[in-house]
Amino acid sequence: MSYSPPKTPVARLVPQRDLYEPKPARIVRTIDETATEKLFEIELISGNPLGHQPGQFAQVFVPAIGEAPISLASAPNGRKSFDMCIRRIGDVTGALHKLQPGSLVGIRGPLGHGFPVDELKGHDVLIVGGGIGLVPLRGLIQAVLAERKNYGRVIIFAGFKTPADMMFRDELAEWQANSDIEMHISIDRAHPDWDGHVGVITTFFPEVELNAARTKAVIVGPPIMYRFVITECRLKGIADDDMILSLERRMRCGVGKCGHCQINSKYCCLDGPVFKYSDLKFMWEAI
Repeated sequence: MSYSPPKTPVARLVPQRDLYEPKPARIVRTIDETATEKLFEIELISGNPLGHQPGQFAQVFVPAIGEAPISLASAPNGRKSFDMCIRRIGDVTGALHKLQPGSLVGIRGPLGHGFPVDELKGHDVLIVGGGIGLVPLRGLIQAVLAERKNYGRVIIFAGFKTPADMMFRDELAEWQANSDIEMHISIDRAHPDWDGHVGVITTFFPEVELNAARTKAVIVGPPIMYRFVITECRLKGIADDDMILSLERRMRCGVGKCGHCQINSKYCCLDGPVFKYSDLKFMWEAI
């Protein structure tokens, strides 16, 4: 008898204790990426790897403050620690920004569905990241580069509002210098500190030739960006089933209990946050 994998989202299959009980973890180091974003390297006190895939997220708990869902910003790649790039926008993230290396936090996860890394193998991969959307994509890029021979062309479009909003500057420079990657970086408007490409991220599409039949596009960014990037991908001939999006929409509990991230019959925290566009078209107007 042939085996069919369960259709139930991964988060619904993990042990209940792992869903609800934070694992003790320690902040290993922090790096200020921008005025509002900070990169955290974190490791579980148990010494075990988190066991995540690029595109998943975890709930980060700060004692006496609360918890928040945060994207995982690194690929496993044999590491026991993992990265999160956290924007300071509320009580929990504000408290996290004040913590120093050695501080303890709680981690619930990994949660949700990540990017289909294996499904991308054998294809050209177009990665489109707008602003903080580059955070979950960083893990995907690391995973692809770790097995570079298994992929075709790797094309990256990274767009930021201003030079001051750029994250992962050292890695951006490394990716630009890597002949195995076609790297394109832009800022929205001309700035005295920037001599590169100027314009919104969609301005790259006319400049780059794609083989639509073998290209899969992975898109993460602010909601307004999706409509325009999806239109450009379609104009290039990329099928709806070959466009992959991440929707971190109003997630709160991370396990499908609170309903804040529900869109019709879908829960971003359980059924996503990664979706194929072909699975989203019916509810796109609700987003």
